[in-house]
Amino acid sequence: MKTCLIGLCILCVGSVMAENYLLNGGQLSDIQYTMEQEFVPVPGIQSLSIGYVIPEDFSSPSYNQDIQKFDVWYSVKPSSSKERIDARGNKVVKVSWKNPQKPIKLRTTILTQNRTELKTIETDAEFPPVNLPRDVRVYLRPTRQVPSDHPEIKRKAAEITSSCDTQFDAVQQILSWIVDRVNYVLLPEDYGAIHSIRTGRGNCQNYSHLAATFMRAVGIPVRIVNGLTLQQPYNIQLSGGYMTMRMAQGRHSWIEVYFPDLGWVPFDPQNMQLFVSNRFIRIEAGLDNNETINDGSIRYRRSTRSGKKPRFEEVINAEFTHDQVQLHAEKQGYGPMKMLFSPPVEAAFTQVVYEASVALPHIIPPMEMATKKFSIPDTMGNLDYPESVDFLSARTLTEDANTDEMVLQKNFLVETAEYVTTEGKRYAQTFILKEPMELSQIGLALHAFGGSGSLWLELHQDDGHGKPGKLISTSEMRAIDTLPRGSGYKWIDFQYPDKEIKLNAGRYWIALAYTGSPILNWFFTYGKPVGPSDGTRYNTLFDATWSHSLSYEFNYRVIGMRSR
Repeated sequence: MKTCLIGLCILCVGSVMAENYLLNGGQLSDIQYTMEQEFVPVPGIQSLSIGYVIPEDFSSPSYNQDIQKFDVWYSVKPSSSKERIDARGNKVVKVSWKNPQKPIKLRTTILTQNRTELKTIETDAEFPPVNLPRDVRVYLRPTRQVPSDHPEIKRKAAEITSSCDTQFDAVQQILSWIVDRVNYVLLPEDYGAIHSIRTGRGNCQNYSHLAATFMRAVGIPVRIVNGLTLQQPYNIQLSGGYMTMRMAQGRHSWIEVYFPDLGWVPFDPQNMQLFVSNRFIRIEAGLDNNETINDGSIRYRRSTRSGKKPRFEEVINAEFTHDQVQLHAEKQGYGPMKMLFSPPVEAAFTQVVYEASVALPHIIPPMEMATKKFSIPDTMGNLDYPESVDFLSARTLTEDANTDEMVLQKNFLVETAEYVTTEGKRYAQTFILKEPMELSQIGLALHAFGGSGSLWLELHQDDGHGKPGKLISTSEMRAIDTLPRGSGYKWIDFQYPDKEIKLNAGRYWIALAYTGSPILNWFFTYGKPVGPSDGTRYNTLFDATWSHSLSYEFNYRVIGMRSR
């Protein structure tokens, strides 16, 4: 019988902040996925090639993909089509056109049945693993993006796993370390592991590279997976409410870890271990994201470097013809301070309990607040998002020095946003002031597409239980037809001009309200880079208690004056 070894690691004195959740249940979905790509050439282009990878079935203890149909349609017949199996076993197809004169469209269709089954996983794999198969040992190799032989990486990986006797224990300690110390950003300066460990920032590629780097450094094989995530939301039942999980619809990077007694098991290092949701479609695997470049690769050669650049757009759609979800989660008393989801595991591991000091805000009495002078400008919030970016055509153009071809690089820039004016729902975002502020305005990262009506913000106190409570004030109303248009998301600020709103240190809520029929998206960031895990919520017509929490954090800014 495997045992669970319980240990205690006190980081500092305070209250327990563990956010580890054990999931039971599953997801079973029939999915029809289409990707439509359009390349619009300009004069002087001599050749064009587009690559894709044929997805295959995948089976693991938690996630299974059953590809039932794969088809590609071209608006213009290719001049040539070549298929090969690459060094990592991916089925790669390259189609080419000579002297393209008119727009070329591709439509890729996948019919798949995806299943995630979360039940107790048993593993007694020792750490470090031994007697690994030859075809698995290749995934211990260091690369530029996964420098597992770097002295800084080796020291930190050894430190994190120093007390581990089992592979699961080592993997969990590494993921917990990453989840708590890296914040998600869409546009990092670099995608390698070194950048993330030094800056604490990164997108899905960085999370995958950092997890792979630490694990390979201590002898655990990891491969990088490229694929797609679909935006179909799903609910996880918690005690006292629901948590809604939602990914962006677009390209994504995650990992698969090799266990000698389980085989290859998927992980999303951003917040999932030993599984991924069935909203993931697995396409391509390799040593790192520099290697997994075949699916979605676009190259062209031109006779001149002057003139206009060709245009490329990529649109993803998915229809869930059958979608069965039944997931339950229990919060544990151990684990990282940010959210990490896992099926139950029967293995020997240390239940690390993180404790964090929670500094209670200094409450200034009303009499003293009234006499305080607020004169120092201040802005706080979840401020980092790609402002005014066109997500349909945002690809980086580079030149391949070896082939003299121009390369439209595949990227992982995805539109993480919620349609927040859907009928019957209201959305709210918390913010926490560490010191008093005189409020002047609050801004949201919004994209207004059209419609009619007006928007305003409600400012609420916290009810003491992590939900919006008493209404403090409302902002000015802004008509939809006066909001800035154009591509991408922009800060839309709501003024509080008529009142002197002095807020004490503490927790507050921003609730978006509207009239009419506006068509509006509010940008969000994966995880909780600024606020607490329960800090993003919505309610419905049939549930006014704000019992639905969201797994991400909206982008917002609070602007005002603080005192000296």
